[in-house]
Amino acid sequence: MATGDGGAQEPTVRIGSIHGSAVSVGGSNNTNTVHQGGTGAAAPGAAELLEAVLSLREALVREAPRGADRTALDAELDGVAEQLEGADTIRPGLVGRLRAALERWAPLVETVSAAAALGSLLGALGG
Repeated sequence: MATGDGGAQEPTVRIGSIHGSAVSVGGSNNTNTVHQGGTGAAAPGAAELLEAVLSLREALVREAPRGADRTALDAELDGVAEQLEGADTIRPGLVGRLRAALERWAPLVETVSAAAALGSLLGALGG
């Protein structure tokens, strides 16, 4: 396509609707990336995250074998719970810390259904 001054004109792109996706569009060294989280619902808050952490902690007591790994994970979850207790917002880095703990002790938590619920919540928080 050409413009009136002889230069090239980039084509127009129109996208009607995208839900729950990430889209990267670019051309001529110009890239725009849009991440869309789906429903537009507010991200979970500190109270909701605290509830999920405490649920996982309780499930581990019932279902996971005692050992050094479980003791370390218990301590990590207790530390996160202390930071969330009475908090209005989730401190920066806390979601990443919690996600790393779940990944580190994945063999211990993979059979605990409360871990899946917490993982989904962390996914919604995106940290």
